[in-house]
Amino acid sequence: MSKFWKTPAVLIAAAVPGTAFAQAYQCSAPASVPRPHADVPTAQQPRRVLPIGSYTLAITWSPQYCRGKAGDDGFQCGGDNRFGFTLHGLWPDGEGKQWPQYCKPVALLPEAVIRRNLCTTPSAQLLQHEYAKHGSCMGVTPAAYFQTANRLYGKLRYPDMEALSRRPKLTAGQFAQAIARANPGISAGMMRITANRDGWLDEVWLCLDTKLRYRACPAHQGGLTANAPLKIWRGKR
Repeated sequence: MSKFWKTPAVLIAAAVPGTAFAQAYQCSAPASVPRPHADVPTAQQPRRVLPIGSYTLAITWSPQYCRGKAGDDGFQCGGDNRFGFTLHGLWPDGEGKQWPQYCKPVALLPEAVIRRNLCTTPSAQLLQHEYAKHGSCMGVTPAAYFQTANRLYGKLRYPDMEALSRRPKLTAGQFAQAIARANPGISAGMMRITANRDGWLDEVWLCLDTKLRYRACPAHQGGLTANAPLKIWRGKR
């Protein structure tokens, strides 16, 4: 395993060859926590109050997100902080192709909640967005919403991303199988891999039932086909 991907939490998983936790490799919260602005529904992203039929846990590959953004996003992409997979969010899905969102107005997140979660989801505005759009439909407080999402995220293990990034002709299906091997009880069919238009890894979406147990993803959820080529950006190293 490359030293680059290790975190303090990774040392606990050292007995599991080729796997690692995904918490920040190195992260220090700023002395002054950024304040988000309100995130509200729009004509393009309207309020939808629907029954919850399942959930999606979305994680983002930070090296790809930060590609070319060092000057635009200093906390996540600049300075001394370095991230592997970060938590995008926990999304309630509907019972069909539509999903609930922006179910009720929410206040700005408390500073303590933002500070507690910045090294998992390294953007105050994204934290505000996730609770406003998704957490508002779950009937829980911001603290409880992020606690649930972090509990799921914190249990995930990851394969050797550097080795995978150097594998010739890597496919989305092979990458999903590598994630599954690192996480007993999760199969490749329980996740969707997404990439940008040039085929670089963007996110992993893991599918859960209403009791937050991993389950097979519905066919309509999208993502790459198993045989789609996939590239993984390691960063400037």
